[in-house]
Amino acid sequence: MLTAEDLEFLRRPLHGFLTVADGPVRPVWFEAADDGTIQLFTPEDSPKVRKVSGDPRASIIVAAPVGERERWISVAGRATVEPDGAYELAARLAERYWDLEDPAHAGELAGIQTLKLVRLLIHPEKVSRYSM
Repeated sequence: MLTAEDLEFLRRPLHGFLTVADGPVRPVWFEAADDGTIQLFTPEDSPKVRKVSGDPRASIIVAAPVGERERWISVAGRATVEPDGAYELAARLAERYWDLEDPAHAGELAGIQTLKLVRLLIHPEKVSRYSM
């Protein structure tokens, strides 16, 4: 459902805005996987994990930053919680979003890596997009 052009856009270091059923919108780091799923990491005891366990509906919206032509992609579908791969994902995303040569950012990543993390995957069922 995601096109090659969508994946190219989603692989930029942009923030996504995640919504899970009965939950608030939260800005998140994310990764568009080769299989078309959208994945993010989170502590295993986070509210989003509890909410997804009760109702798996989730969506993410990613928009181009200020200064670029208007463009956005929305991916909605069923979310699953996966116990493996979260630490590797956190490291990849930290490298994508931060300069890890900065000791403060490297320290933050080290702190994240001490948490009990899981991956949250959104399996696309509906993709909407807009581009000027």
